[in-house]
Amino acid sequence: MLQGGMSTAFKTLAAPALVALVAACSAAFAGPAPASMTATPSSGVRSATADVRAGSLPLTWSTGGPKCMEMPEWQIHEYNPDLYILRQSGCTDFEKPFVFLIFGGARALLLDTGSRHGNIAPALQLTVHRWLLRNDHDSIPLVAVHTHSHSDHTAGDAELQALKDDAMPITVVAPTVEETRKFYGMVNWPEDAGAVDLGGRVIDVLAVPGHDTVGVALYDRQTAILFTGDNVYPGRLYIRDMPVYESSNQRMIRFTEGRPVAHILGNHIEQTRTPFVDYPVGTIYQPDEHELALSRGVLFEIQAGLTAMKGKPQRVAYRDFSLWPTGPAFRETEEGAAIFKRTQQQQLDHMWDQTRP
Repeated sequence: MLQGGMSTAFKTLAAPALVALVAACSAAFAGPAPASMTATPSSGVRSATADVRAGSLPLTWSTGGPKCMEMPEWQIHEYNPDLYILRQSGCTDFEKPFVFLIFGGARALLLDTGSRHGNIAPALQLTVHRWLLRNDHDSIPLVAVHTHSHSDHTAGDAELQALKDDAMPITVVAPTVEETRKFYGMVNWPEDAGAVDLGGRVIDVLAVPGHDTVGVALYDRQTAILFTGDNVYPGRLYIRDMPVYESSNQRMIRFTEGRPVAHILGNHIEQTRTPFVDYPVGTIYQPDEHELALSRGVLFEIQAGLTAMKGKPQRVAYRDFSLWPTGPAFRETEEGAAIFKRTQQQQLDHMWDQTRP
């Protein structure tokens, strides 16, 4: 995230015409239907994507409370035995980012390293060492990469570079276009896709600048999860460059044509479970937050919203996210700064018990 802003609450809603635009975008970008989708009375609908490895997501995530004394610095969730989702506690930083740990046969991939005050090394070591024990391995190399270069996703880099653990030797790929392009084998940035093979597990990579110059999305063929960083998640989608962001969104739509998409998983949750309503910037405790996962359909909704702007950036709230352009026309106002300061002060004053008045 790492941008200023204020609660969208009931901001300007999308015009009714967007319903037609979503349909038009879906028709324009839709891929072919799965070839062997069959239905039987006994088993329901069965798809040709039965080889996609399943996993589970929690109904709710830990945020930053209600009592920070009881909260671990990181929540560790097993999606399946070879994919783990770690969430940084809001008690350490209001950004509360997610990072993702993916194991292959030859190495593991850590997607992002967390935000300020994260202290990610102990939680990461605990997870990797338990995986090694479970799989009867002595060690596994780990590569830390990034969805983009903002500090709330790279703050743990130095900590991991300094970590000396023979069971998990770590390489950190610098969050620059050049190093990212080189690591994934992307010849022409941002047009070319890249990939990394973890050993029997290929992760496809797309360049998705627009929120940040070095943005990437990763598609795990094994689980059919598209990891979208800060480009797509349930919250305020901060857009630095509208045309580039739109091209990136279209790139994700084209790439996922004909491919199964189990979930879209981004890096934050800022939205509440109430449609069109988000939490203010600076919130550390979010007891009623939106689920993390989105569907592929959200890419078409984003595309429809961008098309409706006709080149004139606007901040618009949708059911599960908000389009939030930044730049000179959207400089932080005194009101926005005051909301952030007030939210942070109130939350920090109550961090030991958010339930008290």
